[in-house]
Amino acid sequence: MRSRTALVLSGGVVVVGLISAGWAAGYALGEPITAVATSAAVAPVDATSLAPVATRTAALAPTPTKTTKTVARTCSVSRAANDARLANFQGRVINARTGEVLFDRKGAKASRAASVMKVLTSTAALQVLGPDHRLTTRVVEGKRSGEVVLVGGGDVTLSRTPAGTTTAYAGAPHLSTLAARVKAAWKTAHPGERITRIVLDSSYFGGPSWQPTWKTKERALGSTPKITALMVDGDRANPAANTSPRGIDPVGRAGAAFASYFGSGVQVVRGTAPSGAVVLGAVKSQPVSTLIQQELLYSDNTIAEALARVTAIEAGTGNTFSDIDAAVIPALRSYGIAPTGVRVVDGSGLSDDNRIAPAYLTKLFVKVLHKSQGLGPVYAGLPIAGRTGSLSYSDRFSGAASRADGKVRAKTGWIDTGYTLAGIIRAKDGTPLTFAFYALGNVSPAAKQALDTLTADVWSCGNRLSNR
Repeated sequence: MRSRTALVLSGGVVVVGLISAGWAAGYALGEPITAVATSAAVAPVDATSLAPVATRTAALAPTPTKTTKTVARTCSVSRAANDARLANFQGRVINARTGEVLFDRKGAKASRAASVMKVLTSTAALQVLGPDHRLTTRVVEGKRSGEVVLVGGGDVTLSRTPAGTTTAYAGAPHLSTLAARVKAAWKTAHPGERITRIVLDSSYFGGPSWQPTWKTKERALGSTPKITALMVDGDRANPAANTSPRGIDPVGRAGAAFASYFGSGVQVVRGTAPSGAVVLGAVKSQPVSTLIQQELLYSDNTIAEALARVTAIEAGTGNTFSDIDAAVIPALRSYGIAPTGVRVVDGSGLSDDNRIAPAYLTKLFVKVLHKSQGLGPVYAGLPIAGRTGSLSYSDRFSGAASRADGKVRAKTGWIDTGYTLAGIIRAKDGTPLTFAFYALGNVSPAAKQALDTLTADVWSCGNRLSNR
């Protein structure tokens, strides 16, 4: 999904509360299937602090083998799959216990997957960065007398609001905290001298700040800012709202907010920090494991792009949009699934040029289901049908499709040329399924209901699902 939500949230309180509710409804999808080797259970998200989910480094689960039991696969979903609202439909469903393909419609074809791309971004970030990695914003001494440098480290959650204020990003660090630390360190190092000049350093990210294939209307609609290494509140006009108009100069907004803590007459300029400069203060983001859950639950484009860019930097491929693919693809291979046909143009899925095959996603979601190789944060962040995040809105899993409420964990996707839904189903008969459905082409918002109906039908069929 494009993070253009159906309602404006009131910030982190709502997000955290719904994550907690998702875990309260955890019975819906249960724990990993005992037939597949797993390690210890992943700790639930703390309801008040969005504490990171514990991860593990377990060995790969055994390769699924086909069952020897004959199953009468007579339950058809062809009517829902042929719904005209799905336009150019692609999809695949597999039995997560056996690996059998139960349903397939052009599932091997790599196509744009909209915000389902965030699952790949998150998976790669966990492999390259690790679940405990935090993004750091620093202030260092400048070259001139009275000068300090505010150095962005890719933390898009950093807030301009006073410490203690709840924003769209629960647990985010605040500029007020950073300013207080800088003032204390400056007073000790330079007694009697005032800070008169602030240099803004956003050089950690390079290249264009706007991916060339993105539509500029996204900034005004409130889903996506320009992507810079230094910004506050995802560059939202309203720091507490998930969906809020974004500005034209994220770095400038951050700089002006920081300067306000140092009195009038402080000059703000752009530049870079001196090599080896003394650090006066720093603040850190929530760990990657928590950022991933915040990103996936409401499909936050800003966190996704920051994670993708930092993943590329730490992988050594570069610091621009064009360097993301070279970092993500090898990271995906480390999970033991060949990313055939995958193309990564951005971290959020906003570009029409991204490519993922439904077949790849169904295999990856088996590992997510079992939280293999530390993928617990991805599982925890997936919205639950009728319960949490982007699947809790009134236009999702409504009507007859509500019979699958609480039984589906899935990532939503939406761009102008498609709607997508992919994830995990605990079927009515108890069978664990993974699925990926794309409605591409000339689509309308009604495609969401068509996807939900199809998913609910698959839930009803379970292991009896027919490919006819």
